[in-house]
Amino acid sequence: MAKSKTTFFCQNCGAQYAKWAGQCTSCKAWNTLVEEVVERGSKPPLWEGEGPSKKVAKPLRISEIQTGNESRLPSGDPELDQVLGGGFVPGSLTLIGGEPGIGKSTLMLQTAIRSDRKTLYISGEESQGQIKMRSERIAAASDSCYILTETLTQKIFRQEEALRPDLLIVDSIQTLHSDYLDASPGSVSQIRECTAELIRYAKESDTPVVLIGHITKDGSIAGPKILEHMVDTVLQFEGDRNHVFRILRGLKNRFGSTAELGIYEMQANGLHPVANPSQLLLSQNRESLSGTAIAATLEGVRPLLIEIQALVSSAVYGTPQRSATGFPPRRLNMLLAVLEKRAGFKLAAKDVFLNVTGGIQVDDPAIDLAVLAAILSSNADLTIPSDWCFAAEVGLAGEIRPVPRIGQRITEAEKLGLSVIFVSSHASVPEKNHAIDVRRVARVEDVVRSLFGSTP
Repeated sequence: MAKSKTTFFCQNCGAQYAKWAGQCTSCKAWNTLVEEVVERGSKPPLWEGEGPSKKVAKPLRISEIQTGNESRLPSGDPELDQVLGGGFVPGSLTLIGGEPGIGKSTLMLQTAIRSDRKTLYISGEESQGQIKMRSERIAAASDSCYILTETLTQKIFRQEEALRPDLLIVDSIQTLHSDYLDASPGSVSQIRECTAELIRYAKESDTPVVLIGHITKDGSIAGPKILEHMVDTVLQFEGDRNHVFRILRGLKNRFGSTAELGIYEMQANGLHPVANPSQLLLSQNRESLSGTAIAATLEGVRPLLIEIQALVSSAVYGTPQRSATGFPPRRLNMLLAVLEKRAGFKLAAKDVFLNVTGGIQVDDPAIDLAVLAAILSSNADLTIPSDWCFAAEVGLAGEIRPVPRIGQRITEAEKLGLSVIFVSSHASVPEKNHAIDVRRVARVEDVVRSLFGSTP
């Protein structure tokens, strides 16, 4: 019988302590230390047939290391493959997180069904009947997808040894537990131990493993922070459950770029990749509506045209309200201060509400000019032409600053049939004959004159 040892773990950061303390000295959080029993002793093999490794590691010169021409494993989803950098790498561990109900399980079940490789989908939260009902809802069927409802890692490895899948999906890592520990599932020690066992299995069998993870109320992945360090790729699936669009971002990728992202549309029969998101994010009924402007932004390396809506009204209460949805509130306050100081607009006693349509979050400084245009349009109750767009950053001195990859933004606006785009006078616009009118502005006053003919 292995000897047990009592250890205290911080449920916030995963730090380990020999005795209880009120505050974690690592993350400074209070009352987060929880006692867990860790069973120490010789571990049996992870799965049947595993013996002592015959391969002895030794140092090699980097020029002596032989790399195989291993091809990536396509997922069958073009958006997911784009974010991963071409598909799953053999022996890699991918972690995908997101809010409850955002579509993580649906995305991975679609991937398991549509992949032409043998895939094992392990669920610790749903029964096989529930997964079958969900697969029928997304109108897909496959003979290469196997479903296993199990939470004990030792039993999972025995099934994997018998099936030998090409892709393993675990939903979710917080539900797994190992017999090597007495801690409850979802605890820091169990998450760390189960992840370590899956990493060992992935590296020794060259099988790509995908883990679905829960998130905390502040948006970070639940469990110890070391979980994100242990895996090879971390993906974030985000969006507003009240809207149909979902965005898959790469927060960490050892085998590709983190600048890529995938855009999906949630429908009754599952998630569908969006080929032209700009056209869907722009409303078609903006004629004679004040307070709207189009911004040319970049999500990763993909250009997007989004609609910015603003509402400026007289403050009913003593303190005016400042509210922003999909846009950083502090940056909104900064832009309002620029309008007050540099352009002479008296907005200190007015409520300002800002919204980015489509339910997406945007932090690209290139939409600053579109935000100012929408606010000025709502304040003056004057309409901006529906085929005009903006792509520039606004500085504290009221200057219009250039943004990177302006050529891609202009091309996207030109492709959707817009007639005018406002850019910084210092922007390096590619020398080509554009079908769109590229207007250069240097200061906020120039933008006001171009839109409304005069400044206040």
